[in-house]
Amino acid sequence: MINPFKKTYTQKEQDIFLFLTKMRIFSDLNYKQLYQFIPHMHERSYVQDEVVFFRNDPSHALYLLKKGEVSLNIDVNDTFEVLTKVKSGASLGESCLIKNRKRQLNAFVTSETAEFYVIPQENIFSIFDDNIKIKTKMLEALAGMYSDYNTSIFKTYKSSLGFFNLKQVYKED
Repeated sequence: MINPFKKTYTQKEQDIFLFLTKMRIFSDLNYKQLYQFIPHMHERSYVQDEVVFFRNDPSHALYLLKKGEVSLNIDVNDTFEVLTKVKSGASLGESCLIKNRKRQLNAFVTSETAEFYVIPQENIFSIFDDNIKIKTKMLEALAGMYSDYNTSIFKTYKSSLGFFNLKQVYKED
């Protein structure tokens, strides 16, 4: 039997849900929860070599890469060392889910163009204030991501025979 009171979603909304659930940060949310983000998803386009954000910038928005490629790198002395390149379907700037954080990496567009959905931090926090389950699921996903990063750092450290100073990772500012 069809429930006439159940919320229905447009094809465009369902396409956005599918896009979001492929990202770890949103993967545990249901359609009703994901729907809360749609009014706050602003489309933004960039061109090749344009900066999405710099390391140490305030982390005030979450970037969801719809189309294109972005280089994530760190500035070492006067050069940029590429750590990885991400393509469509990646989320950038997850640190905005935590108050008073700064960007840890630089992000530059490497494809001819790149298209993003950008969700401002204040909108994310407003959603968190109204729905603790969304906040819990997203922060659990973020904790899992950070745990995986730490595991990767330790694995790399062990395999490099200690040719980088691991205690620098835990250096306090």
